[in-house]
Amino acid sequence: MTESKRTPRSRYWIVPFGAVLFAAGCNQLAPGIAPISEFPLASTNEAEDDEFTSESRFLDIDADADEGSGRYVARQFPQNYAPQAGGFNNLPAPVQAPSPNQPPSAYQVQPGLQNPNGYQPPPTYQPPTYQSVPQTSYPSGQPSTGTFIPPGGVPVGQPQPEFSASGIDSSAVPFYPGGPIADSIYGSQGAIDPYSGASTAPPVFVPNTRMADLELTGVPARTGRIMFGGAVNSDAGVTGQVTIDERNFDITRWPTSFQDFANGTAFRGAGQTFRVEAVPGSLFKRYTISFADPNLLGYLPVSLGVSGFLYDRRFQDFDEERLGGRVSFGYRVTPDLSLSAGVTGQNVRIHRPRVLGVAPLDDVLGDNELYSGEFRLTHDTRDSPFQPSEGHFFEFGYERAFGDFDYNRFEVENRNYMLVAQRADGSGKQTITLGTRLGFSGEDTPLFENYFAGGYSTLRGFDFRAASPMVGGVQVGGRFQWLNSLEYMFPITADDAFRGVAFVDFGTVERDIEIKKDNFRVAPGVGLRIAIPMLGPAPLAFDFAYPITQADTDERRVFSFYMSAVR
Repeated sequence: MTESKRTPRSRYWIVPFGAVLFAAGCNQLAPGIAPISEFPLASTNEAEDDEFTSESRFLDIDADADEGSGRYVARQFPQNYAPQAGGFNNLPAPVQAPSPNQPPSAYQVQPGLQNPNGYQPPPTYQPPTYQSVPQTSYPSGQPSTGTFIPPGGVPVGQPQPEFSASGIDSSAVPFYPGGPIADSIYGSQGAIDPYSGASTAPPVFVPNTRMADLELTGVPARTGRIMFGGAVNSDAGVTGQVTIDERNFDITRWPTSFQDFANGTAFRGAGQTFRVEAVPGSLFKRYTISFADPNLLGYLPVSLGVSGFLYDRRFQDFDEERLGGRVSFGYRVTPDLSLSAGVTGQNVRIHRPRVLGVAPLDDVLGDNELYSGEFRLTHDTRDSPFQPSEGHFFEFGYERAFGDFDYNRFEVENRNYMLVAQRADGSGKQTITLGTRLGFSGEDTPLFENYFAGGYSTLRGFDFRAASPMVGGVQVGGRFQWLNSLEYMFPITADDAFRGVAFVDFGTVERDIEIKKDNFRVAPGVGLRIAIPMLGPAPLAFDFAYPITQADTDERRVFSFYMSAVR
């Protein structure tokens, strides 16, 4: 047998392997045994140097409590560097270290490693000493507050800087095209420094007051309606009412087919008003058709009204029929003040006289042509047209008549409403009302245009037209009137459905412009008002009045009333 022998290569392979391990161990232990005074970041403070164990690109390294753990946590200070014009591929500037004479915690800004002793502390902040806000002036051309800022501009109140917030010239910042997010916000140009003096962002609105989004939800309102109603009162007897009212009328939108009537587009859409009304009754009949445009020609602040009417009334001494039309223009100066002017033409027929031989009545029997132009000024501040509690109503009117009769007429009406008391929730209002009507007309005024008094709407406590001058037993009226009313209204029930009134009506109507003591009328009384919403806005009215002074020819009526219903 041949005896095997080991070669030197197999016997001594551990020698180079041990050399490698020895060299690696020396490299690992070399930083730990290096003198602390030779380390560039060393400090004379032993408490701080206990934890500083490594030289690396990190400025501070903390070891675990167990020094043998071999685990370290690195903390790196912020690095300030400026990008180069060519791009961001260059390495940042060397990290700055504090002076050996002071600990790192004493510095707010790290000094440079190249010159550790050249650190200069930042200047101490000095608070302003001015007593009021200084005035800052900016270059002309800045947009005013509350306006849109065009692209490239800056908000009002912030001067346009020459450099960016980081102190870097904006021209040195490379431009990056916008990505998916930037494109969706700023467009295809991308986003750049907002303080660089140029911007691709959309216009910015700078409001001068706090703003909020307001959302309105609207639904089409009903503009057309058909109303049925009726009324009974002590002056005109029993009447009915049928009304067709369209408040979005368009006189220029004629139908092109029957389908326009079916879908409701014919004669609609311009905001005009068209109304047809029929009021038949036992003593009184009225038929009217009217058209009104709130803005003449669609844009002028002048209203136009055109109407035609047929009127038939049976009085105690004769019957009267009127057929005519009217054209008027109105202008609203303020929400409370308005002016109007119009022209009226009508044919007045007086027939079926009760007696003959009375000159004022005989002069107007048959047909009479009457034309007139009038002007009116109205100031209305009432809080409600049906049951006002505050405000006033004032109207001045002048009329010039021509045709078969030629005369002038002046009229003034004023009603003041004063709120005396009310509940905390605004209900239970107690109101005092003072009303006055004054009017006079020329000598050529015909009988059917004279003033009359007596009844619910003029002087309560008297029969209809029975407080007027008479000639030969015929009520002929007069050219002068002065009627007044003082009324106090108060609630009876908690829901204000029932109200009580105490009033006194006084005044006179004279054939000439004078006031005769023997013809002056005074009638105090009390009344009741009942509000029933389902019957309409006007309340039911019941009044009791008794004259304490009157003319010898007057006829009394203690009870007067007014009731109506509209649906």
